[in-house]
Order: sequence, then structure tokens, then C-alpha cells
Amino acid sequence: MIAVAAAKFPALIPALAGRLCRPSLLSLPPRTVALLLALWCAGPLNLTLWHKLSALEDFADPWALKRLTLGGLIAGATFVWLMFWSWPGLRRPAWSLHLLLAASVQHFMRSYGIVMDSSMLANSLHTNWTEAWALVTPALLVQVLLLAGLPIVWLYRGVQMPHQRRGWLRSALWLLAALIVLVGGSLRLYRDLAPLLRNHTEIRFMVNPLATVVSWANVTLKPIFKPKKPFQPVTAGAALGASYAAQAAGRHKPPLLVLVVGETARGDHFGLNGYARATTPQLAQRQVLSWAQVQSCGTNTIASVPCMFSPLGKEGYEGRKAEYGNLLDIVQAAGLGVRWLDNQSGCKGVCERIPSADAQAIATPAQRQQWCHDGECLDRLMLGELDGQLAAIPAAQRQQGVVLVLHPMGSHGPAYYRRSAPDSKHFTPECATHVTSDCSQQDLVNVYDNSLVETDAFLAQTIDWLRTQEQDFAPAMLYVGDHGESLGENGLYLHGLPYRIAPQAQKHVPWVLWPGTLQERTGWREACNRARLAQPLTHDAYFHTVLGMLDVRTPHYQRTLDALATCRPDTERHL
Repeated sequence: MIAVAAAKFPALIPALAGRLCRPSLLSLPPRTVALLLALWCAGPLNLTLWHKLSALEDFADPWALKRLTLGGLIAGATFVWLMFWSWPGLRRPAWSLHLLLAASVQHFMRSYGIVMDSSMLANSLHTNWTEAWALVTPALLVQVLLLAGLPIVWLYRGVQMPHQRRGWLRSALWLLAALIVLVGGSLRLYRDLAPLLRNHTEIRFMVNPLATVVSWANVTLKPIFKPKKPFQPVTAGAALGASYAAQAAGRHKPPLLVLVVGETARGDHFGLNGYARATTPQLAQRQVLSWAQVQSCGTNTIASVPCMFSPLGKEGYEGRKAEYGNLLDIVQAAGLGVRWLDNQSGCKGVCERIPSADAQAIATPAQRQQWCHDGECLDRLMLGELDGQLAAIPAAQRQQGVVLVLHPMGSHGPAYYRRSAPDSKHFTPECATHVTSDCSQQDLVNVYDNSLVETDAFLAQTIDWLRTQEQDFAPAMLYVGDHGESLGENGLYLHGLPYRIAPQAQKHVPWVLWPGTLQERTGWREACNRARLAQPLTHDAYFHTVLGMLDVRTPHYQRTLDALATCRPDTERHL
């Protein structure tokens, strides 16, 4: 019934607007206003939740009794929370902020199929301004204006809340009644809710705005009150392997490994992996190796990138009791030169202890004019900066070897049409807006695939640059995606769903290797690995594979997790 009433909400807007804007004020105690706002939140501002529940067979509710009870629970919990902010001078701005938050979050849940759990909120807080601005659409503004603007107008112009010295007792009784409703309703629905939440964990993140408040507290307040995790270095025992003695004798050239941390790339949309479209034609010409079955550590950048570079693996990283150093710390401690170049929203802590640079900040005016528009740049901007990044590494380190890490913008949505140059727009018509739900799925797939064509050009030209360095170095390139992307399948868009409920589209990522001449020093056999490209991999293998490619020793290296180890002789340098 709540959902039905909420669905009729747009028809009531003219009448409500007329009443709310009258100059006369209705006098109500704050507890009554809080209750009315709580009911508003439980109804119109939870349409996504009610729509989700109505589609679930395991929450069959022909008489709407379960939904009414659940609505009462949500209204009761929201009322208790709003009363916490009911102090004079604080309540109007605090309640208005909650209404704005709830209306905004509901728009993103309805338009993109996301849920605002802690991981999604943390990812949002680390998003740069150009990505965030792309999410500000007319649909968002209209929804916020209607669902938050009208009650806010009522709060400031339609209701008066006089101070009542004796009102605290009645407010306490109302709070007690709300708590009784919460306890009683929870007991009444426990048998239905317990299995429902186990089978559909996303539901708990749809309760608006309380779920977002909890997620915000977990991300921002919890670290303040929770003791900071101690830092655990991982560089003890880091050393160069036996091949570097041969390098010193002149039998090998120093390694030059470019690690490209792919952004929002779906493994099943790579032509190299059997996708019907030619999204990777230039990489195919360069005879790269592509593993077709690779699973990410997380469904967003802030979860996946630190996990990729960690020695702990997914399970260990997520359950860690301390903050650990990472792959780049070990490589640098062993004596190689390391630099991070970013065309994204930062390295998520991975490059804290190594030199790093923002590609747009160090670009020349000519480079920005060629590759940058509307405050963001195509990834090919970084190609013109590779010489400078290589030259910036001290000569002593360059003589040992170099690792350059590139963090591109890749296929990050929702403004996919900005992620490709005109010469990469092979598939038309494409979705030319950042409101992905306004486009047909085919147009959305077209624009996304064009972004992969752009990535293909960027990676191919990176390989071409590496070939120009073969006189002084033994080069190689490893490209691995951090997470995938939903393109409207089952009503889901973008990425960042909790890992347990996320579709494969958000977890299946590409893993592409151009071996160059680097692997000659370790005796690696290319034909052997080409016969094993169907073997499943996860991000757990990334840390160990890179160390194996570089022949860097560390107690944290595990040969069984090295994707190339089975095609490389087992020698002392890998102990």
C-alpha cells in the first residue's frame, strides 16, 4: 500500500505545492514533524525498496501486510533517528540534509541499479570532480526538487515548531512507542526477513536514508574512533635475483616493465577473449597473450587496486589487522626504479612511498590541447610523458631496471562517450549522454565498446614506445583490469555492488601480457603459456606474477600463484 500511495505521489504535487507555499504556518511540535518526515521517507523516498520487494517471489505479500509492517519498521527507525537531530536551531537544516541525501541516493539506485553500501560510498568519496559532475543530470535535479524540495519548503514555510518546555515527556513517550514498534515489528517479521536478507543482501542497503547514514559512519567516523591499524613493512628480504648478476656481466639488459592498471574493463568485451566485436584489433596485431578467465578482487577501484598490489591476496587483504606495504615497495627496496603516472582519481594508497605524478598536471599546453577536453584527458596523453618519467628515475636505478605504473581513465562511466577519440568510435550509434538509463542497451554497449577500442590504441602505442627502448632495456607490458562494469543487464549499471551479489560483468576482467624481451632472462617459454591461456586466474596472482617477471626475491613470493611460473624453470632465484 505504501508503494501504491507513493506511486500516486506526482499527481498530488500541484495541490501540495499550493498548500506548502501559503504564508500561514501550521503549528506542530517537533516530534509530529519528525514523524511526518519519517513517513515521507518510508514511502516516496523508498520506492526502490518497495519495487524490489514486489518483484521477489520469496516475499509474497498478497495483502500487503508484510510491506505495511516493514514500512512501519522503517518509519519507526527513521523517526528515532530524526528525533536525535530535533534540537532547536539544528532540526531544520539537519532534516533538510537528510531529505536531500535520500532523494539523491534514490535517484542513483533507480537509475543505475547501485546500492549505497560502505564500499560504494568510499568509492564515491574518492571520485574526482569531473566524474562526479557527470552524474549531475536533469533527472537528478528534478527528483531532488520534488522529493526533497517540497518537504523542505514545508519545513521552512509551512510549519512552525514552537518551543515547549514540557514537551520533552511526550517526546520521550513517542520515542518509547517507536522503539516498541521496532521490537514488535522485528519479531513479527523475523521469520520472513532473516532468510530474505540472507538471499538478497542488497535489500539492507536500500533502506533510505538510514542505510546511507550507516555506510557514511562506517567510512568516515569509524576510522576516527577505531584505533589506526599499525603499518607492517614487507620489504625485509627484498633482493634482486640471479639474473641480475648476468645483467651486470653484460648478458642481460635492464628490465623495463610497464604495468597498466586497467580501469572498468570487462574481460568478456575484449576481442582477444573471443568477443564477437573487434574491440582489440591493434593488440591482436602485436601478438599479446590474453587470459580469458580472470576474476577481480573487488568491484570498484578503491577495493581492487590495493588488493592487487598486496601480498595478502583477497581473503587476507579484506581480513587484515594491519596495513601492509605492497608490491611496489618491494620492487623499490630491491633496487629498481619505480614511478606511478595517474590519469585517474589517485592510486588509492598504493603509491604512497614511491614517486608519482598526475598526467594532466605535468602535461604541456600542447598535450592538453590535443588530449584534454572539459577538465579530463584521454589516456593517450600519458604516452607523451613516458620519456620524461623514465628520465626522472635516478641513473643508478635505471641501470638496474625500471617499473612504470600507468593508471588510465579507461572505460570509467557513466560518461563513456568522453573516453574515446573520434578515431576510436567504431560502433555507432553510441550513447552520447551520461544518463545511461536513457539510452538503449545497444547504444550503451556501442559507446562502452568504443572506450575499449581507445584502450586498445593506448596499449598498442605503449607497446610501440617500449620497442623504441629495446636498445637500452629489456621491455614488457602487463595490463590487468581492476573491475568490470554493468551495462544495463538486469537493470544494473556502472559498478561497485557488494562482491557477493555483484554480477560477473563487474568481476570478470582482462589480463594481457606483451612479454617483449624481458622474459628471456628467466627462461620463460611463450608457447607453453599460450597453451594455458584458458586457466582461471584471480587478482591474487598479480603480486607474484610481477615479482616473477622481474626476478625479484622476497619471502612473500609464492610460485604457485605466479601465472607464468609453470612455463619457467624452477631455479633457486624463485625460492
